[in-house]
Amino acid sequence: MAEAVIVSTARSPIGRAFKGSLREMRGDDLAAQMVQAALAAVPELDASTIDDLMMGCAQPAGEQGYNIARMVAMQLGLDSVPGTTVHRYCSSSLQTTRMAFHAIKAGEGDAFISAGVETVSRFGAGKSDGMPDTKNPAFTAAMERTAALAADPTLSWNDPRLKGELSDIYIAMGDTAENVAQLRNVSRAAQDEWAVHSHHKAEAAAARGFWAKDITPVTLADGSVVSTDDGPRAGVQLEKLAGMQPVFREHGTVTAANCCPLNDGAAALVIMSDTKANELGLKPLARIVSTGVAAMTPELMGLGPVEAVRRALSNARMSIKDMDIMELNEAFAAQVLPSIDEIGIDPEKVNVNGGAIALGHPFGMTGARMTTTAINALRERDEQFAVETMCVAGGQGMALVLERLN
Repeated sequence: MAEAVIVSTARSPIGRAFKGSLREMRGDDLAAQMVQAALAAVPELDASTIDDLMMGCAQPAGEQGYNIARMVAMQLGLDSVPGTTVHRYCSSSLQTTRMAFHAIKAGEGDAFISAGVETVSRFGAGKSDGMPDTKNPAFTAAMERTAALAADPTLSWNDPRLKGELSDIYIAMGDTAENVAQLRNVSRAAQDEWAVHSHHKAEAAAARGFWAKDITPVTLADGSVVSTDDGPRAGVQLEKLAGMQPVFREHGTVTAANCCPLNDGAAALVIMSDTKANELGLKPLARIVSTGVAAMTPELMGLGPVEAVRRALSNARMSIKDMDIMELNEAFAAQVLPSIDEIGIDPEKVNVNGGAIALGHPFGMTGARMTTTAINALRERDEQFAVETMCVAGGQGMALVLERLN
């Protein structure tokens, strides 16, 4: 049976939504540059023979609407390359990697592009405001009952009276983080400390040139080039974070500083069968060992990585002790800390170059970005195995195990 290997990666800088470096760039233009860069890294591959271009996108509407994957293929002149757009919210481009992995294992193709894009800055552009409406009128009665119960100041998220009363599974992600913090007793101080640590690690990585190797520069319409992430801040101090107010609940613990911001970005991977890579004389960067996906109650979305990692490791017939590093998406420090505890990994192995609190989290991009960063981190540290994971809106989690080959 063929193995699925990653032969090239490209990930854009991550821009701050609405005010950052990529705010004027369309998602299809941004994604096209990353796909083109990933293909340019493997000139031995005839791009017209690619079996499928799969694009993760969490908000496929407006300028990101219809089937952005096929739009990118056509923009690059790849008329013969099919395209599909995939939505599993925060893990959308990890899902496309999983699809390529499965297709290769099934013998249904030898070369795929797994990519992801999100341009939050452009959600309001085009013919749609980009925002979905998932509040089905069938839930009206549940919404009314929930509102009545919520008026009780003693109500907690896990009150049995609320069971079955969800009016929308896509409840505010910040509320789910507050739920996790309450359930697992994650203090405000611990969340702020993790956020500061994320910025400091990202700053140190920049100083030694890690991000210069990880990032593929983007050329803007005016010809200028963006080559660094907007997010990481030098010299972040705990005292400053401690003074910030909670943003989701009056007496909560989640602030704008201990969770990820809104962002723009794109990333792409070229994934092949090992037989095809050998035929072309390519040296693969990494092997996809296994994946795992899990689901849970949406109120505790942030704990999704726990079961997802367990399933991915079980599928790999490995344990967390075999992992040299973990890339865990920092949607909220409130969910990162208990996830680390329950997964049972040394925190020093987690996000060794900083995570999404510092770097950012363009939803559709994140899966492919984290894969790129994990491969580069393993190479820099001369280590072998990484597990990548994230929580997913709606009450899910996803994970992937990688083995570095080159």
